[in-house]
Amino acid sequence: MERATGHEQPQETKPTLYVVATPIGNLRDVTLRALDILRHADVIAAEDTRVTSRLLNHYGIDAKKLLALHEHNEQRTAPRLIAELDAGRSVALTSDAGTPAFSDPGARLVHAVREAGYPVVPIPGANAAAAAVSASGLFDPHFMFYGFLPARPSERRKALEGLKAVPCMLVFYEAPHRVVEAVEDLAAALGDTRRIVIARELTKLFESIHECDLGGAAEWLSANPDRIKGEFVLIVEGAPPDQDAQAAQAQRTLEVLLEELPVKQAAALAAKITGARKNDLYKLALELKHGGDA
Repeated sequence: MERATGHEQPQETKPTLYVVATPIGNLRDVTLRALDILRHADVIAAEDTRVTSRLLNHYGIDAKKLLALHEHNEQRTAPRLIAELDAGRSVALTSDAGTPAFSDPGARLVHAVREAGYPVVPIPGANAAAAAVSASGLFDPHFMFYGFLPARPSERRKALEGLKAVPCMLVFYEAPHRVVEAVEDLAAALGDTRRIVIARELTKLFESIHECDLGGAAEWLSANPDRIKGEFVLIVEGAPPDQDAQAAQAQRTLEVLLEELPVKQAAALAAKITGARKNDLYKLALELKHGGDA
């Protein structure tokens, strides 16, 4: 990653698609660069023109041309936007909230624009998943963003079965009318004891972030009707390490090293490779060698 220098990156002068992140709630959570792009873009393609219009009006921006691009018309609207680029115009893409093409429309347009040979420039900013992870307090450097789980219960449970063994945090988006049954299915598939962080209405007036065991999440949500209102990010602890598999891997590594190295050196190297305790591996090495050279 390049280090930020504080120098402003000049706006492209050639036809360009800008993928512009917009606020997820608080209208002040928008970057100065995003406002510059929206102010100067020849065309703004918005998931919902009414939502984007409220943002533009709040900042006194008069859109030169505003049109809709959403999941139902993206494929047929993309050629129209490429025609705008062909005519030398710049296009800004926005979703209702957060970053376009991140569990939102936009990916098909981005692909089509790249295929047409025009540059695509991301204008980063607010993102609900990143905001929730940053405030979750779960101690894992890795996470997997899944987005929305399937709406149908049978398909949702099948999807969760496939995620059961994933060792990193799992991040989901969920709608208010499905959130209780979603956390019930999470508990059934992943176990009651994993921790979950329920982040609701991030950056909005009634923002809340709650942590509990998966087994108690549905009851906590149902205890207060206000807790199931708004948009949700659900973050669940990853699968615990498979101790048996780790032990088997450590022993196999140790056995291979013992074929070439003395006990003490083999145990130390096996500990570095597998992360197992050196003293435990040393004792195991002695057993494998039947009291051989130490």
